[in-house]
Amino acid sequence: MADPSSYRPKPGEIPDSPGVYRFRDEHRRVIYVGKAKSLRQRLASYFQDLAGLHPRTRTMVTTAASVEWTVVSTEVEALQLEYSWIKEYDPRFNVKYRDDKSYPYLAVTMSEEFPRVQVMRGHKKKGVRYFGPYGHAWAIRDTVDLLLRVFPVRTCSAGVFKNAARTGRPCLLGYIDKCSAPCVDRVSAEEHRELAEEFCDFMAGRTGTYVRRLEQRMTEAAEEMEYERAARLRDDIGALKKAMEKSAVVLADATDADLVAVAEDELEAAVQIFHVRGGRVRGQRGWVTDKVEEITTGALVEHALQQLYGEETGDAVPREVLVPALPDPVEPVQQWLTGRRGSGVSLRVPQRGDKRALMETVERNAQQALVLHKTKRASDLTTRSRALEEIADALGLDSAPLRIECYDVSHLQGDDVVASMVVFEDGLARKSEYRRFQIKSFAGQDDVRSMHEVITRRFRRYLADRERTGEWSDGAEPDGGRPVDGTAGTAANAGGSAVPAANTLTEDDGRPKRFAYPPQLIVVDGGAPQVAAARRALDGLGIDDIAVCGLAKRLEEVWLPDDGDPVVLPRTSEGLYLLQRVRDEAHRFAISYQRVKRAKRFRSGPLDDVPGLGESRKQALIKHFGSVKKLRAATIEQMCDVPGVGRKTAEAITAALAGAVPSGPAVNTATGEIMDDMVEMDGMDDVEEPGESGGSPGEPVSTGAPDDRRGLET
Repeated sequence: MADPSSYRPKPGEIPDSPGVYRFRDEHRRVIYVGKAKSLRQRLASYFQDLAGLHPRTRTMVTTAASVEWTVVSTEVEALQLEYSWIKEYDPRFNVKYRDDKSYPYLAVTMSEEFPRVQVMRGHKKKGVRYFGPYGHAWAIRDTVDLLLRVFPVRTCSAGVFKNAARTGRPCLLGYIDKCSAPCVDRVSAEEHRELAEEFCDFMAGRTGTYVRRLEQRMTEAAEEMEYERAARLRDDIGALKKAMEKSAVVLADATDADLVAVAEDELEAAVQIFHVRGGRVRGQRGWVTDKVEEITTGALVEHALQQLYGEETGDAVPREVLVPALPDPVEPVQQWLTGRRGSGVSLRVPQRGDKRALMETVERNAQQALVLHKTKRASDLTTRSRALEEIADALGLDSAPLRIECYDVSHLQGDDVVASMVVFEDGLARKSEYRRFQIKSFAGQDDVRSMHEVITRRFRRYLADRERTGEWSDGAEPDGGRPVDGTAGTAANAGGSAVPAANTLTEDDGRPKRFAYPPQLIVVDGGAPQVAAARRALDGLGIDDIAVCGLAKRLEEVWLPDDGDPVVLPRTSEGLYLLQRVRDEAHRFAISYQRVKRAKRFRSGPLDDVPGLGESRKQALIKHFGSVKKLRAATIEQMCDVPGVGRKTAEAITAALAGAVPSGPAVNTATGEIMDDMVEMDGMDDVEEPGESGGSPGEPVSTGAPDDRRGLET
């Protein structure tokens, strides 16, 4: 535990102006980001007597080892920078609202030539119009099924669309008139886009226009005694009205507003948001967060608005935002929202009328969400704490291992040898810090050597980061003889900002996605040999303050270095259950990566051996010639016609294809049809192969169960 006075800035160093500040721990990881109208007054409040601080604030300042700040011109700029840094660094002591699940949206891909209606989750993409979020995906599908009678927009995937265009036959929806079938040119691209825009207008709340138009056309058809067409229009009107009934009218027509309600206690807060468009509730979502800092309701609302609109622009930000309490001060937040929308945004607390009644409904939802969350989590918190204490007692650790890293090696009969690293913090998986490794130092099957290599590579990176940050407990001077203090504060730059000393990490330091943060416990999947290999790797690097253990699958025994007998935890032990979950997650993650590697090897082609030929130019060549077979028959001059392919590259491609044995013709096993003319995918691979860092943090992780050949994989 650090003494805040050890890194407190000197009097007069902190400017009396708006800005954003960051607290860092001893490993240089950003643990808290805040903004202030006056940096001097705000930071001074953290360095008072510890007894007068809120318990969570006290924990934060004693965990921190340094503080730095950046001066900005206005409070609106401070708000924007604070949001950016919270997204970038993911500080552990900041209030972070996370969806309790990934809410589905109804999305229309307007950026495509033929827009598609589909269900989407996750981050929003450019060129896509979103409606929602909805509570369940089936609610979206029910709504779309009703609307396709009137707006027959494409809903099929790109593969189905291309196949229909190739065969000249539409899919089932095209035959039953729930798709306008642009794939077979029943409508032009312009006509289909107009249908998609009408669909979006209806979903945006402009419903009356389309209902009145259909009613008029139905009346005209009846007067002309075209009763079948009138009946179809009558059914279309019924479908539209049924879709409209799914969204209850709660406010006056044409009202666009978001209602935000907060329910909180001393430890946690729940937020509920109702999205009202055209007077109807078009979506709902909820978040729950731990209150890791002393914070008011207005500040909770401010953080919620940052999370809600931080990456939204235009109509995604409504004209009116109704909240239970206003941030203090409210003007910067209102200006920021106006800037995101591009026009005026009203931020206020409803006092009476329909909006106040609806706000009470949202508040009841927030209260129920908080009660449900606490009911689910009460036993979970107790169980996780007990599990960590049991592990510490069984392994003889000084304290509970709050960060656990587990390693596993996977291969298929000695081929495609890979390893995984998974991270659990406070007993919960932290998937953004998972890493994947390729075994590089040797070929073949040797789990012990593989484990030694992986541990060595991971902690060599850790030591390299410590060297760059100047964290040397022995007082070494790695930077030109200049003394380095691992807990030193910051120096002010010319603009008045506080910046780290020159020997610290680059501008991307502080992110919790690097190898610079060590665990308290390493778990390896295996017995005594794997544990001994991990211990040798750490000893070889001079690391002696990290505990190591192994969990053997046979009898679920826990092995420690230099112990001839394993530690046997009771089968009912929560600590054993946590170790099993950590080990099984590492095993699953390793196998999923090994399968990616194996699939890529199986799909490799002659173009993979051409030096300097990347994926983009491979795809350009295949798209230009249609197949590898036709590319093999092309001349060097013809290859040079492809953008980005020069003569030297074309010669290398010709040589590679000449030395490759052409494969036999593809055959459809169901029909016996020879598919020689179809596009071959040899030499192309859409599977990303991450390096040591395992790709970008937060990437999707396969949760599928291993296949029937699991016995061949380790």
